[in-house]
Amino acid sequence: MALPRRRNLSNNSRLRSLVNLVSAISGVILILFAFLSFLAPSPNESPHFHLRHRQSSFNAVVEDLATSGDSVFHVPSNGGKLDRDIWSSRNAKFFYGCSNASAKFAKTEAVSHPTRYLAIATSGGLNQQRTGITDAVVAARILNATLVVPKLDQKSFWKDASNFSEIFDVDWFVSSLSKDVKIIKQLPKRGGKNWTPYTMRVPRKCSERCYQNRVLPVILKRHHAVQLNKFDYRLANKLDTDLQKLRCRVNYHALKFADPILEMGKALVHRMRMRSKRYIALHLRFEPDMLAFSGCDYGGGEKERNELGAIRKRWKTLHKNNPDRQRRQGKCPLTPEEVGLMLRALGYDSDVHIYVASGEVYGGEETLRPLKSLFPNFYSKDTIATKEELAPFSSFSSRMAALDFIVCDESDVFVTNNNGNMARILAGRRRYFGHKPTIRPNAKKLYRLFLNRNNMTWETFASRVLTFQRGFMGEPKEVRPGRGEFHENPSTCICEDSEAREKANADLRDKKNGKPDASSRKEVTVSDDQNDYDDNDEPKWPDLDDDDDQIWPQEKHLYNGTGSDYDAVISDEPELEEILSD
Repeated sequence: MALPRRRNLSNNSRLRSLVNLVSAISGVILILFAFLSFLAPSPNESPHFHLRHRQSSFNAVVEDLATSGDSVFHVPSNGGKLDRDIWSSRNAKFFYGCSNASAKFAKTEAVSHPTRYLAIATSGGLNQQRTGITDAVVAARILNATLVVPKLDQKSFWKDASNFSEIFDVDWFVSSLSKDVKIIKQLPKRGGKNWTPYTMRVPRKCSERCYQNRVLPVILKRHHAVQLNKFDYRLANKLDTDLQKLRCRVNYHALKFADPILEMGKALVHRMRMRSKRYIALHLRFEPDMLAFSGCDYGGGEKERNELGAIRKRWKTLHKNNPDRQRRQGKCPLTPEEVGLMLRALGYDSDVHIYVASGEVYGGEETLRPLKSLFPNFYSKDTIATKEELAPFSSFSSRMAALDFIVCDESDVFVTNNNGNMARILAGRRRYFGHKPTIRPNAKKLYRLFLNRNNMTWETFASRVLTFQRGFMGEPKEVRPGRGEFHENPSTCICEDSEAREKANADLRDKKNGKPDASSRKEVTVSDDQNDYDDNDEPKWPDLDDDDDQIWPQEKHLYNGTGSDYDAVISDEPELEEILSD
């Protein structure tokens, strides 16, 4: 009996040892769980906590590296040393505006018919109306009709009650074009009564033949006076050379702002010049309506999506967009911070003065803070003029836009963040008057660069920005003749100084052969290709053909081309078109 008892005691001892071991392991596991529970975040915390925590940790690493001198992405306060002049366009000295009529372009008296009258009603904001006025003069010439001073749009989204003479110098407009088209301020009375013209519309991009087939018969056979309504982009992009030059004479010489606007605009320019010898003008276009239309994500989270989504619902024709795809295709305006980084990479130091032409910026000062930290000398018409000085203009959107137009036009460098009418007209005007630098972000290429900037050095980032911006800087011959919107690329009206070019070529040959440079020029670049980039880098500008009856196919415009970045607006949404056009 002793042997079984000893076996039972041995088994009980082993069992107790096993229980003790299991208890010890369980205790360790419980202590470990308690420790992990102490470190874990509360379940009530935001699901974005971990993402923010990791991002802040990464930023801390970047800052530590920057302070230690081994920077991953550290933005310098200066633009660095470049082998180009950042304040002028290369080879601009070889080109000049030329819009005089040829000998075969008959004077007004020889072609104008006394019983034909053309009136037009413009559409949209200031700059959209400007294109309509320019094209109206050419349309009157095609019809050999007398033009009535155009009516400005007073009922659109902009709600500006100004008439033509309150925006433009009407007497100068009439007299400066007297050799090209007869212009009167109002229709003559008919039978002692006011003459009401017959109203009609023509399709967009209507050619010479289109006007002769559609409008002229109405004038001749029925009414003698016709008013064309909603007159915006109602004339073909390609026309006879003399008609294109007439377009330039209207846009660049005859349309002069009224004296009160001109004087205030010049005062603003003078105040910018008093602060700095040179300045950049930035057309920011970062208003809530613009951002809502773009359908892009700007990092504001749920609050931004709700606010911009509510604005989008005002327009039934807008469908939900994929924000990432919009960015990849270059359809999103750059944020103010991205604009600032681009400018620094292009060589502009922190002491550069910037004038901003913009409406209400989405996010206000918080959105502008990164740009202002990069460029502290930051101004607008509201900061360099008093409320009393702006009072005659502040209730009229077109007059306020005209002030911005003048300051942007006179700037040393103009930067546009979209390709609406103001950007197009100023780009063409600056080409015509000496190819002053006009920078438009190559958003399609810059997108990935901004996305990955924290994974590269500043030097790499800046080098790539310079590469991607070739073809988007307003250089001569940047856009091939005949390509793009004529108001942006008035190639017919830009001539080359062949004698100056040949002299520069001779100087360059002498320099290569070791002979002294007679002109003592430090920089001469005279190759036929004015831009040192391959054809593959050139923006693919759309070629707008003249089609009599077809509505302008806006959807065919390529982003980063001369078509508006927001040209997908359709005629069913006139308010949206007006908001985005200027």
